[in-house]
Amino acid sequence: MSAVEMSHVHAATGFGGIVARTATMVAAWHNARITRRELNALSDRELSDIGLSRGDIERVARGL
Repeated sequence: MSAVEMSHVHAATGFGGIVARTATMVAAWHNARITRRELNALSDRELSDIGLSRGDIERVARGL
């Protein structure tokens, strides 16, 4: 016979978990938006100086 441990509740469950995950997703989206905006404001030369190209901006903004 096996037993299932049900004495603890994960922080990511229930309404509080949904709110926490949503807040995390919104914060990540906001940070990516700011990163995109700042990198797009740089010239191609400035991007090259930091080892990036325009095609890298989305990947960098997403943290990949």
